[in-house]
Amino acid sequence: MRDLLKSITRKDWKRPEMLLLLMAAGVPLSFATWQSLLNNFAIERVAFTGADMGMLQSLREVPGFLAFTFVFILLAMKEQRFALLSLAVLGIGTAMTGFFPTEIGLYCTTVLMSVGYHYFETAQQSLTLQWLPKKEAPVMLGRIIAMAGFASLIAYGLIFLIWTLAELDYKWVYLAGGAITGLIALFAWRAFPEFEGHTPQRKHLVLRPRYWLYYSLTFMGGARRQIFVVFAGFMMVEKFGYSVAAITGLFLINQALNMFLAPYIGKLISRFGERKALTFEYLGLIPVFIAYALVEDAGWAATLYVIDHMFFAMAIAMKTYFQKIADPADIAPTAGVAFSINHIAAVIIPAAFGLIWLYDPSLVFYLGAGMAVISLILARLIPLVPQPGQELIWHKPVPLSTPAD
Repeated sequence: MRDLLKSITRKDWKRPEMLLLLMAAGVPLSFATWQSLLNNFAIERVAFTGADMGMLQSLREVPGFLAFTFVFILLAMKEQRFALLSLAVLGIGTAMTGFFPTEIGLYCTTVLMSVGYHYFETAQQSLTLQWLPKKEAPVMLGRIIAMAGFASLIAYGLIFLIWTLAELDYKWVYLAGGAITGLIALFAWRAFPEFEGHTPQRKHLVLRPRYWLYYSLTFMGGARRQIFVVFAGFMMVEKFGYSVAAITGLFLINQALNMFLAPYIGKLISRFGERKALTFEYLGLIPVFIAYALVEDAGWAATLYVIDHMFFAMAIAMKTYFQKIADPADIAPTAGVAFSINHIAAVIIPAAFGLIWLYDPSLVFYLGAGMAVISLILARLIPLVPQPGQELIWHKPVPLSTPAD
């Protein structure tokens, strides 16, 4: 965290990495506000049923599935400007949510918020891999996650204080969270110059056979995320009766750990490499998912939930693996394609595994452990020194002294 603060307080702050950190702080102020209030707002003000909520979540994932269209937008707009525009759209969608307490209104504001969120995430990943040197990328990605965790802590803390002390209406809390994100986007638009990547990006879809391992890891990462986001959280409420306050407390713990650990995880990935980092993640997830299926104590369930979330920062390794093997001109188009691949699982897993949950909830987590095993096998295919022409472990070895850049 000290390195992060030192970076922020430097005099030459108009740098690409500072813009990345500022944008990373802007996202949670909207998304954490939207997420933390959603269930209560949907039930109390919009009278949502479970079926309505399922439809809402499906609609929310559609923009992520369509993220491959990102590359076509770059024909008309610079990538940095589009990232900031997307951030502003995220803020606008969040700010409007409380003013439309109807079924159609919540669907529309959710889709608007989601369009901004998913296109921003796609652009941010692309810009990060273009702007940062390969040796520095894992550390900087860790700092970006830490900044997002810090902003989430602020958002959750303010919501808790506002809700308990000021008792403001939903629409004013949504407006505040969205407006701050919008102001951050406006400030970044005016304050930062346009930064150029080292390589012009292709403006058409790119699907290359030699990237198949990255695509596979990305798909499995999307599936793994659904186990945590949808089913682990649902288990905490359905099986162990966790209240809104208790779940919010777990969110705060997770974000605090993210803020503290992510920079160190970035440094470890830089030191030990992507193969070892992802191997560690999936070796840890297998027993965590099995334990989800067996746990009968609320305290142990919360511990598993926190440990599960800690592994998310290891996903930095997937991004830096791709950065090392990619044609530099492929980064932007592949960012959109990868986001769409990731969201195939987001569309399929909740519905399919939801039916399995009705039969036996533990089967969902055993299947999650099976997916972690598949991910582990894929991770072991990553070479110790990934680079173009050596995307897989069985390629002819390259001397360790070969420059990674």
